[in-house]
Amino acid sequence: MEKIKIVVDTPCDIPDKFLARYGIEMVGVPIVVDGREYVERKSFSIQEFYPILEGANELPVTSRVPIGEFVDAYTRAWNEGCTDVIVVTMNSNGSGTYESAHIAMDLFFTELPEAGGFFSIHLIDSMTYSLAYGYPVVRAASMAQLGKSVKEILVYLYDFFSRVEIYIVCYSLEYAKKSGRISAAAAFVGEMLGMRPIIAMVDGATKIVEKVRGDRNATRKLAEVYHQRRVSAEDIVITASAAVDEYGRELKALVERDLGRRVLHCKLGAAVTINAGPHAAALCLLGKKRERDVYGSGMQISVLEGRRSI
Repeated sequence: MEKIKIVVDTPCDIPDKFLARYGIEMVGVPIVVDGREYVERKSFSIQEFYPILEGANELPVTSRVPIGEFVDAYTRAWNEGCTDVIVVTMNSNGSGTYESAHIAMDLFFTELPEAGGFFSIHLIDSMTYSLAYGYPVVRAASMAQLGKSVKEILVYLYDFFSRVEIYIVCYSLEYAKKSGRISAAAAFVGEMLGMRPIIAMVDGATKIVEKVRGDRNATRKLAEVYHQRRVSAEDIVITASAAVDEYGRELKALVERDLGRRVLHCKLGAAVTINAGPHAAALCLLGKKRERDVYGSGMQISVLEGRRSI
């Protein structure tokens, strides 16, 4: 009988209450702010990070989750009698955390060869951020509690990640300039004109898809993007905001007016706000299904001595 454990990293932005309810284990991403080391969600909450970010002299720097954190998580799952661990990480194009999880898998089976054939680790590169992978992780953990098989859960996750899209609007260009998303010259002109970029994050890549003048127009445009990109009004949609709640409330209201029902809303964590800034809003939707590279995207299943990765 399968006993499944779900492990995820902190940029998923899953609220604490869901971690406890579904037995999800979270490993923390290290963050350095002006020479001081923190661990996301351990040193501060999502909400507490915004003033830290705004008060920083230099742009904070994140690093990969240490390999040992994953080895410890796998070992705990093995000792708890689990047969399978499903690990979902943030976009590997922006972090080495997925690689850490993979190296840790090899180390675990080297140190505990008796686990081979009895214990499987499934590694998933979500190729996205925030609740765009946090939400399906919660659903996956719920499925595990309901007795769904590993195969059923992996199929669900594969489908979700092959369709999910994020769109972010930056109401200030300061952090997009600092992170290199926008050149200093473009940011200067953009601020003078009140331009607000809308950035798409799909399959691990970011791209400016719209430039809108004014905060109100940018929020409305983001709601229009949802209407244009969605496949079904029945699919999940998530709105999000950072330090300024008003941006998120307005976006949520516009999408709910379009749908005629309530939608989920979350707060954006460090991984997104370091690059987009604390004055940002976002939406997550499911678009058309995309085909993914067999090995380059990490979205195919391979099996070797009980070790699996997606």
